Amino acid sequence: MNWWQKLKKNSLARFGAVLLLIFYITVIAADFVAPYDPYASQPDGSLLPPTQIYWRNPAGQFIGPHVYPTTQGPTDLETGNRELIVDRENPSPIRLFVKGPEYQLLQIRLPLPPKFEEVELFSGIPANLHLFGAVGEGKVNLLGTDEQGRDQFSRLVHGGRISLSIGLVGIAISFPLGLLIGGISGYFGGWIDAILMRLVEVLMTIPTLYLLVALAAVLPPGLTSAQRFLLIVLITSLVGWSGLARVIRGQVLSIKEREFVQASQAMGAKPLYIIVRHVLPQTATYVIISATLAVPSFIVAESVLSLIGLGIQQPDPSWGNLLTLATNASILVLQPWLIWPPALLIILTVLAFNLLGDGLRDALDPRSLQR
Repeated sequence: MNWWQKLKKNSLARFGAVLLLIFYITVIAADFVAPYDPYASQPDGSLLPPTQIYWRNPAGQFIGPHVYPTTQGPTDLETGNRELIVDRENPSPIRLFVKGPEYQLLQIRLPLPPKFEEVELFSGIPANLHLFGAVGEGKVNLLGTDEQGRDQFSRLVHGGRISLSIGLVGIAISFPLGLLIGGISGYFGGWIDAILMRLVEVLMTIPTLYLLVALAAVLPPGLTSAQRFLLIVLITSLVGWSGLARVIRGQVLSIKEREFVQASQAMGAKPLYIIVRHVLPQTATYVIISATLAVPSFIVAESVLSLIGLGIQQPDPSWGNLLTLATNASILVLQPWLIWPPALLIILTVLAFNLLGDGLRDALDPRSLQR
């Protein structure tokens, strides 16, 4: 039984993979999936509860799924509850593939450090269709609206772009660095190994979260969210490669004594070529598993920094800064629908990566492949 068949038979790993696939497809097509502009405010629509969907009109006739225009009313000073004004004279039917705000589908921009402008790698495809929406004056706020009257579901979908991509970008930066440093250290040994491993040990003693908090706190206040995103990824990546380098170094120490490596040395191949071409590919199993299990740490780091106000800043959404509303006791009690969705998505994403990583570890285990 090969590793792919073994992985497919692991129901938990399959669940994690499917869940991640759904999440990533959703955030890639966020402009299409989200019914509204995540930055646009609805008039008199702050802190609205999730929209109630009706199937019958006030007369009891079945007219299909629809909503009614809803605005906020006066607040009861004693209970803190607000009256909602619902216009039941103007039903707005809910439809699929509804025209709405224009956007650039699949637009790709590369954030650069301060004093540089963003580079647009792909301008995107002009479009105005959205997966679902209401035709008329009514709004479909599946998760309600925030204090600025912005659709929470749209902000949640768009916020997933940052929270889900930061892990992949972080792995793309930290893992090649850890592989190369670990490979060089293990292959050459001697004083090179001693110096590199002392550097690794120093980095491993640095508490990553406290370092992130300290560095994020001294970032210039004028940075855009894209620039903050880039700096957070760079910081987390530059301190996150040390553990991988140490493990790779140990594996390379045994791999370099094998016959195929010695044969390549006898043929006159250069050391760097041998490391990259022959030695490091032998560590692929461990690297794949480790990368899958490391992505959640980047996601959690971004969420924590944004939660405490040192990461992605408003009005740009991320799952972390959407959780900042949890610091407001009144919102936590009266508008819990603003808190649970981003928290639940972070939990599900971390769980899905861990399930997939555990499944890959079992499937790629050399001992299990021999059975």
